[in-house]
Amino acid sequence: MKQLFDKTRICVPIIEKTYESALESSKFSINAGADILELRIDFIENSNPDDVKSLIQEIDFPVIATNRRKEENGFFSGSESDRIEILLEAAKVAEIVDIELGTELDHLNKIVKISNLSIISFHDFEKTPDEDFLLEIVNKELKLGDMAKFAVMPKTMADTLVVLNVLSKVENTVAISMGEMGSYTRVVAPLFGSPITFASYENSSAPGQLNIETTKDFINKLSTN
Repeated sequence: MKQLFDKTRICVPIIEKTYESALESSKFSINAGADILELRIDFIENSNPDDVKSLIQEIDFPVIATNRRKEENGFFSGSESDRIEILLEAAKVAEIVDIELGTELDHLNKIVKISNLSIISFHDFEKTPDEDFLLEIVNKELKLGDMAKFAVMPKTMADTLVVLNVLSKVENTVAISMGEMGSYTRVVAPLFGSPITFASYENSSAPGQLNIETTKDFINKLSTN
């Protein structure tokens, strides 16, 4: 399997409640230097398939469409079938769709099939599982989609090293150690071939997320040393 991207792309999550504010935040993030945006559809109130599709088209920039389910700290309040319907429509215009590994397999496969590129994701907001478990998760994800992603919570610095060690053994994988303790992994991940790393423009969508300027600065310094 070859790497999907030549270099790590800095992704800024768009976490707004309205279509108008999501469009405005997208423009600011693009101007600030984002390489790609993650549209967190689950934050948008009363979202529906047609309006989400139109929003992505209006943003007119590479977008990861994400409609995070409540089981993984998402905010989508509709039914699971509604969540999937929105993602299926978004997949027609988004560059990438992020769908959770825990999604019912039939739904997951439908989204992957229609997507340009897909990320299969796993989150643990309580702990960092051991390396063997995470490698198993990544292998499952890469069999289902184009990219694997896992975000886990460290309790010790050793936990953050587990994340980087897994990242050193796989390809096309986004690996995040969350929280302040794990924040450095977001700027070190590109050294291990991570296709995407996340940074914030104003509001952070995850604990430990650095702003885009700091992230770019660190990555540039590390890549030139």
